[in-house]
Amino acid sequence: MQLADLLRETLDEDSQDVWENERTPTPVRRFGVRLHTAGLSIRETVAVLDLLGVDRSHGAVWNWVHTLSEAQSDPPTAEPSRVAVDEKQIEIDGEKKWLYAAVDTESKLLLEVDVFSRRGTDPAAAFLHRLTQKHDVDDTVFLVDAGGYLTALSRHDLSGRLDYRIRNHIEKWFQTVTMRIDRFHSYWRGSQSSAKQWLRRFRHHYNHERPNQALNGRTPAEEIQN
Repeated sequence: MQLADLLRETLDEDSQDVWENERTPTPVRRFGVRLHTAGLSIRETVAVLDLLGVDRSHGAVWNWVHTLSEAQSDPPTAEPSRVAVDEKQIEIDGEKKWLYAAVDTESKLLLEVDVFSRRGTDPAAAFLHRLTQKHDVDDTVFLVDAGGYLTALSRHDLSGRLDYRIRNHIEKWFQTVTMRIDRFHSYWRGSQSSAKQWLRRFRHHYNHERPNQALNGRTPAEEIQN
């Protein structure tokens, strides 16, 4: 997306304000958040805003991102027939963590994302439990690799099978994270809590704002609501 198009979309959006006592106009804040979500660092986002005549500190932009992330709603409730689940090792403030994600293979909706300090059956079971609380997955087939998932699925009476082909949807999502968010390509400077907040904002962007080529340009949220 070109810079001019991104700015135009941002200015056209609903101007409902989730920030209080903030002197920067809402469309500018939304634009800054969208730049950061698209892959720019906080420093690069500040530089772009400066070119547009908006002089704000790195801390101010950082607060915009996390304030908005906390205001985002969860993904639409889904009844997926197949869900790909996987984890990826990341680094947060010098410590190795595990990023878990689940994607509906048909709508491409990012159903859930979370960060755990380790991988294995227990974190996988905790992650799956969150899915059962938010989505109707009683008849869902979970596509997994080894990683303790089959045991974790049995704890929740969920169905699953090992699959290394169809579940490439989740691999593509991790590639998107790697390409678009350089923080996860190398490491995240900040706490695990701040990483989770950022991921919630990215989940909203991925589901509601980012056109998906596999869906003929529709977003996953639009696809699941059809």
